[in-house]
Amino acid sequence: MRRPAFATEVCSFNPMESGFQCAACGGWNSTSVDESVGRRQSYVEDCQVCCKPNLLRIEYDTSAQQFFITAELE
Repeated sequence: MRRPAFATEVCSFNPMESGFQCAACGGWNSTSVDESVGRRQSYVEDCQVCCKPNLLRIEYDTSAQQFFITAELE
């Protein structure tokens, strides 16, 4: 089940602090997005609450000038 996307404002610093909601337990997790990697990114990050792996998909919306993160169980 996909969780709602979380928007973060783009700034000039690399990496940029952000967060996501775990697809398993719903716990909030802090993460960093490295703008220099590109507008579309995906990687696995373990939940800081329940330790389950989440596949994070990160996309940059040029019109909103924000990154959107979705999390799903790996």
